[in-house]
Amino acid sequence: MFCAVTAACMLSACGFQLQGRDNFPFKNLYVQSTGSREMSALLKRRIETGSDTTVLQSPGGADAILMLSEGRGQGTLSLSAEGLVEEYELDLTLSYQLVAKNGTVLIPPSSIALNRSMTYDDQYALAKQSESEILYRDMEHDAVDQLLRRLAVVHTLEPGEEPAAPAVNRRAPLPTPPL
Repeated sequence: MFCAVTAACMLSACGFQLQGRDNFPFKNLYVQSTGSREMSALLKRRIETGSDTTVLQSPGGADAILMLSEGRGQGTLSLSAEGLVEEYELDLTLSYQLVAKNGTVLIPPSSIALNRSMTYDDQYALAKQSESEILYRDMEHDAVDQLLRRLAVVHTLEPGEEPAAPAVNRRAPLPTPPL
């Protein structure tokens, strides 16, 4: 018992708190996505379980429309002395815009750009393909987390009450960490 109380006190002292529920001003949301089905399903599930907002199957009756598009890319990071690829960089870009039902832009076109590096060896091509899918899935989870935080910035659906949330510009990719 004493250990549980001590652990709870230590966690509260460091600023830890459980993820709360989001209070979006839109109670009915339509998600128009051209990205992967898995990411769209994750986003819809997180919105419905983390707030009192309902994700609709059609735009009719929606208070707001979230437009998403996803892009994936892969580039070479390093080559061996023989000219074979040793590392790849995997990129995921999520572009989004939030518009109210009356056409008011609540979040102007913005994007979330993520990348991961992955070593590569032809001997393990099948394993590396699986690893790249795991890394893309991890980036999708990160993108959904960031998108939910950015949606939480919107506090009203009325145009005169509060300025629209500022657009977030694409940032330069982070340098590859030393191995």
